[in-house]
Amino acid sequence: MIDSIISYLMILIMVLISVGFFTLLERKILSYINNRKGPNKVGLIGLAQPISDGIKLILKEYYFPYLSVNFLFLLSPMFIFILSMLMWVLIPIKSKMLDFNYGFYFFLCLTGLSVYALIFCGWSSNSKYAIYGAYRGVAQTISYEVSLALLMLSIVFINDSYNFMNMSINQSYCWLMIFMMPMCMIWLVSMLAGTNRTPFDFSEGESELVSGFNIEYGSYFFALIFIGEYSSIIFMSVIFVMLFMGGWSKIYMIKVMLLIFIFILIRGTLPRFRYDNLMYLAWKIFLPMTINFLMFFYLFKVLIILL
Repeated sequence: MIDSIISYLMILIMVLISVGFFTLLERKILSYINNRKGPNKVGLIGLAQPISDGIKLILKEYYFPYLSVNFLFLLSPMFIFILSMLMWVLIPIKSKMLDFNYGFYFFLCLTGLSVYALIFCGWSSNSKYAIYGAYRGVAQTISYEVSLALLMLSIVFINDSYNFMNMSINQSYCWLMIFMMPMCMIWLVSMLAGTNRTPFDFSEGESELVSGFNIEYGSYFFALIFIGEYSSIIFMSVIFVMLFMGGWSKIYMIKVMLLIFIFILIRGTLPRFRYDNLMYLAWKIFLPMTINFLMFFYLFKVLIILL
């Protein structure tokens, strides 16, 4: 039990460190895409920049907007942070910390709860920009969670298990990505939409919403939201590798880094979608495709059992 707790704490520490250097990597790649240098003054070639940014955020003054709902205003960033950290319990490690058999359901519950944190952030801020951003983010997240859930059900039918470790082990000889390429692409796009990343960053549309649902947050409240969002990006990359790219292997971290690089590259190259196109893509294209795939794999499983 103690070993399991220590293992989980080590994972959380590594996640927090990786979030800081993920931001540095993102700023460096985006700067070279835009033909500039990026952070290179603080420390050796800018390696101390994430540390200085973190210290600056913690030391900045925090405030409550006029007529804001103070309790929810305080609670929402903590809720986002806690949910993003709880997701890492699903990652199976050698100590078998919480290698439970229904990790799929736990994942769906946590992603569903993140919607409440988003809407509370916007509503409690008492700002029209914040509430518009929150409504956009909630509609977007709910829309693409449907596709994610149906895709994962198809993978469950293939693996006969809700356990992420079993899903990973069953790819020892062949990656699911090879014969499930359309579903793999749908999952990748749904990952971008679910984490509010470009080109689906409508909840933080600077041109019309200033900064979206987090506009009224500063200091360590903003830091909690920031860590929650970026740790979710890393976690979704890890889940993608576990479900489609062979799971645990000697090059596991290289595959995760490749997914993170794709996230950053998409941000630096693609323009923002129109919101009606986003909803059309979710309900008119992805939903029918995922339902068809789910029916196909279900009938395929039934035929195997009967024969």
